[in-house]
Amino acid sequence: SQQGCDPFAQTQRSKLQHRRARINQQINKEMRMRAGAENLFRATSNHKVKETVALELSYVNSNLQLLKEELEELNSSMDVYQNDSESISVPMIPLGLKETKELDLLVPLKDFIGEHYGEEGVLFEKEIKEFMELRQAMRTPSRNEAGLELLMEYYNQLYFLDSRFFPPTKTLGVFFHWYDSLTGVPSHQRALAFEKGSVLFNLGALHTQIGARQDRASLPGLNQAIDAFQKAAGAFNYLKENFSNAPSLDMSAASLTMLVRLMVAQVQECVFEKMTLLRAQNDFLSRLQLAQEAARVEEVYSMVHQTMSQPHVKDYVPFSWTTMVHVKSEHFKALSHYFAAIALCDCPAPSDAELLEQEKAFLQFHVTMPEGPSLSVLLQDPEERRKLGKAHLKKAIMKHEEAMRIHGLCKILRKMDILQEVLSFAHKRSLSKYSEIDHEEDFFETGEAPDIHPKTHQKPEIKSPSFSQVKVTDFFHRLGPLSVFSAKNKWYPARRVHLMRGENGFGFTLRGDSPVLIAGVIPGGCAAEAGLKEGDYIISVNGKDCKWSKHAEVVQLLKSTGKEGVDIGVITLQGSECPKAVDRKAAVMSSGSGMLKSDKENSRKSLMNSKSASTLLVWSKKSKRSKKSTYSGVPFTAVGDNEAMY
Repeated sequence: SQQGCDPFAQTQRSKLQHRRARINQQINKEMRMRAGAENLFRATSNHKVKETVALELSYVNSNLQLLKEELEELNSSMDVYQNDSESISVPMIPLGLKETKELDLLVPLKDFIGEHYGEEGVLFEKEIKEFMELRQAMRTPSRNEAGLELLMEYYNQLYFLDSRFFPPTKTLGVFFHWYDSLTGVPSHQRALAFEKGSVLFNLGALHTQIGARQDRASLPGLNQAIDAFQKAAGAFNYLKENFSNAPSLDMSAASLTMLVRLMVAQVQECVFEKMTLLRAQNDFLSRLQLAQEAARVEEVYSMVHQTMSQPHVKDYVPFSWTTMVHVKSEHFKALSHYFAAIALCDCPAPSDAELLEQEKAFLQFHVTMPEGPSLSVLLQDPEERRKLGKAHLKKAIMKHEEAMRIHGLCKILRKMDILQEVLSFAHKRSLSKYSEIDHEEDFFETGEAPDIHPKTHQKPEIKSPSFSQVKVTDFFHRLGPLSVFSAKNKWYPARRVHLMRGENGFGFTLRGDSPVLIAGVIPGGCAAEAGLKEGDYIISVNGKDCKWSKHAEVVQLLKSTGKEGVDIGVITLQGSECPKAVDRKAAVMSSGSGMLKSDKENSRKSLMNSKSASTLLVWSKKSKRSKKSTYSGVPFTAVGDNEAMY
């Protein structure tokens, strides 16, 4: 096991261990309650009982969530205070991973290999176990690059699993069980798309955890946080665009929209922090820019708050999240007014040379123009600047107070000293500035400062997952090339044909690689006599497996036969006699479902579930064929450029 992972070395170890043990005991108790409630949920058919149990489950699960959060806080409490930097970072919202149950694929896959591929299932036990071990490992990924790669690797393996074992028309009969990441309510489906979607969700969630752990008081930490939250947004967005009808709430379109927006807002907050960190000059223009940057953060958090307050999302999102987002929108609005005031009150009036540039910037600074004198007069008159600055500070203080009030309404957030500290620091800073610029002889009524126009110098990007980064090899490679040996293809049982070489050779033309195709059979030749047909694939020569063999290798094996002739194993794809009909049927299937769009990865509706509302669309990516495509569904009579007569 790796050493050096314990941040509590020697210090408060025993106290923390004690608290941790207590929380773990409570978690175990809640888990037992959850197991009991789930069994009841499955066993009962009474609708009323089901509803009550579901409610009970969501309580148990929110308790679990709180306990886990407490444990999480314990685990991070030391790190937080060990930041040597001056500035305290405001907490970000990370997501918990979806949990899943163990899955035993040994029997279903062995059976399928026997029935569909006509091979001995027993011979593939090692591969099946390897796949199951990978699934087991991806349930608990580490919070780093290696954990992300593990999830990607499993996700990429699911593409092969789908192609090999999930035919369009029937199911494997196994259920994929996953728990909702926020409520913990269990869902299960036979559709592999549910498994894929859940792994994709966890990829996004893991990015959020990595983002939330960064030390944002340093530039590298900030850049890593930005990258992590952008990738989280990308994963949730990809999920939203490529899946529909998920059985669990966390993967519904409304939740995913909310999560994408939340991640974008967290990126925008990091961008603001980056500006404050990099701000070397305290000149007028860079302070205006900071104010606009803060206004932009406020704008995106307000949008997240609206999204979280919608009917389908409101009862589902943790209250602490909604409150946190609300607090942040008020806090950043306050900051935007504070920096506007600082720009006006702490910076000298512009010289004639600077005036034009400052006027231009100030013209686009407010949402509506401030009342009073013209811009050039305002900017050059310290008293006018102080007046407007005071109005901005008044608004800032109101917003700080609102942020603190909302923060106080949430029990979980009240426990977060860090957030409390940030809010009260900002509030005091604005108050002291106000008292500094407030003159006793001020008789004017402080006006209403207009809001600041939101503007950012770095727009958040939504970075889609780059699955191709993690290369995987198909566990079930030995079944043969996917272009032929897939779940959607059917073929007649393999035939063994004994061939003698005639004076004109064997009497057929071959084409392509892995597997090599019999492109044409010469009438009256040896191949025709032996019963070989156009469109047959050669899978063995003299007992040697040739599914993956290149053209030249097969030719070499054939040429090296003597007078005794050669045994060739071949298969014929069903439907290869009339490929057009198959295509037509597929087209009808996909157009029948109103939800499908051509650009989606979904290519067919899962036929597993009777209730269409709970089905997740299954997708199958177009299998990437090699350039030398072996079988195009057309019987070959003419000898093409890469065909040869034998």
